[in-house]
Amino acid sequence: MTEYGRDTGSHPWHPGDPLYGDQGYGGQQQHPQSQQQSSYGQQHGQQQYDWDPSQTAGGQYGHQQGGQQQYGQSAGTYAGGGSDYYAQQDASYPPHAQPQVPQQHQGQHQGQQQGQQQAYEQQRAPEPEPAVRWESEPDEEKISLFDDEPAAPPAPAGGSGDAADEPRDGSRRDRRGKKPKKKNKRRSGTACLVVAVALVGVVGGGGYLAYDYWQTHFGAAPDYDGEGTGQVQVEIPKGAGVGQMGEVLQKAGVVKSVGAFTEAAGKNPKGAAIQPGTYTLHKEMSGKAAVEMMTNAANFLTIAEGRRAVQIYAAIDQKLGLPEGTTKGVAKSEAKNLGLPDWANSDPKIQDPLEGFLFPSQYSAGKGTKPEAVLKQMVARAKETYAKQDLEGKAKELGLKSPLQLITVASLVNAEGKTHDDFRKMSRVIYNRLKPSNTQTNGKLEFDSTYNYATNQSKLNMSQAAMRSLDHPYNTYFTKNKGLPPGPIGNPGEEALKAAMDPEPGDWYYFVSLDGKTTTFTATYAEHQKLADEFARKQKNQE
Repeated sequence: MTEYGRDTGSHPWHPGDPLYGDQGYGGQQQHPQSQQQSSYGQQHGQQQYDWDPSQTAGGQYGHQQGGQQQYGQSAGTYAGGGSDYYAQQDASYPPHAQPQVPQQHQGQHQGQQQGQQQAYEQQRAPEPEPAVRWESEPDEEKISLFDDEPAAPPAPAGGSGDAADEPRDGSRRDRRGKKPKKKNKRRSGTACLVVAVALVGVVGGGGYLAYDYWQTHFGAAPDYDGEGTGQVQVEIPKGAGVGQMGEVLQKAGVVKSVGAFTEAAGKNPKGAAIQPGTYTLHKEMSGKAAVEMMTNAANFLTIAEGRRAVQIYAAIDQKLGLPEGTTKGVAKSEAKNLGLPDWANSDPKIQDPLEGFLFPSQYSAGKGTKPEAVLKQMVARAKETYAKQDLEGKAKELGLKSPLQLITVASLVNAEGKTHDDFRKMSRVIYNRLKPSNTQTNGKLEFDSTYNYATNQSKLNMSQAAMRSLDHPYNTYFTKNKGLPPGPIGNPGEEALKAAMDPEPGDWYYFVSLDGKTTTFTATYAEHQKLADEFARKQKNQE
């Protein structure tokens, strides 16, 4: 392509070029309308006349044409003489002279000037590039999910910016040949549905939060109705408050919420007096029904710590209204089916395998409860308590042979100690007497409680001769019986068990209680004998 009015050589640019004077023209093609007007001016106004620059409307003509650099190829053919025509014309003009237009051609000159002015204004605005649609470009008309208008068809490829590239309605297109996208004011049904669902979610979520806040702070706690169904055992730990009890019951499925239980307990006069222990309750009970069942003494059996198994059997029979000896017979026949640990029967001389495993606590024993059900509750509670302790490790540390011997020590502590304050010292007395180097008792325990267990009695004043002559495996006074009895002599509580595992340091071998409330511990037999004599005098005076 050659430049307007010049060939490949160096020639001045003819002022008659319609784009003369546009310093910013970047090679854009001229608008068809301006091409026609410019062509008219070239054909009728650009004759070789000598003209006066003063007749060019204040010199604007020369200023307008002085800045053009290039002109499109298609416009260059309108000069009639090709690219060399104006090159020849330019040579006849002086460098700074302007051709003069005769009076009779001023109208034509003005038409030329107007055409050139319009061409200049048209060329100042950037002309759209040819509408070429690339396959890799996304279709902007289809990006919006809410646009219902069909996408405008792309402009035909290969457009050159002439009249064929313009839309028939006269509107302009963008750089890819599309009409400017109109803002679509409509929304599809899908969009409306999405917005509606979002609004419903927001409103519904807010309403739920408000309802939950009201229920939590001001509303009644969720609760079941009625007495519930089925049976479930729950263990209320020692020292638990009403709130903790409610958590245990809710977790077991007894009540629907902690609040339902605590509210009912607050309204019940006996609610604050609920004792720790094992309870057999129903599933899905109302808070009120659960509190009433847990505070009704007729539904429970309380076992004190240190009680012997035979005493517990008798208490169960009495509670359930059974003939005397019923529960004892069940314990003997069903001992293997009650859930005892493997180390429970480690000695063949054990008098009762359940001894030491009927853990002292409160148990459900209402009307219609079977004795084996009560026994299972007790054994389960004992296993749960013992499992929390390292009985085997502690037994080895203290020089014992098995966990059962540790339970046996705890039963002796519970039987001989008057108060919990005595338990750790009493435990030390036992371990001191069990030492092989013991020269005070020569490895014998000689506890009255063991003789009472063997004879199934509870006496204080007994003959030394009688105790030493009774040949029974549990009688620690008998000459041949050294060390611990075969098994526990009762069912120790948690405090006695802790004392057995952690004896207080000391050199005590003897103890005596003068008032039946406190215990005095001594290291020598002489000290002990003085206290024993004093005790005997008090007992004689009381008789």
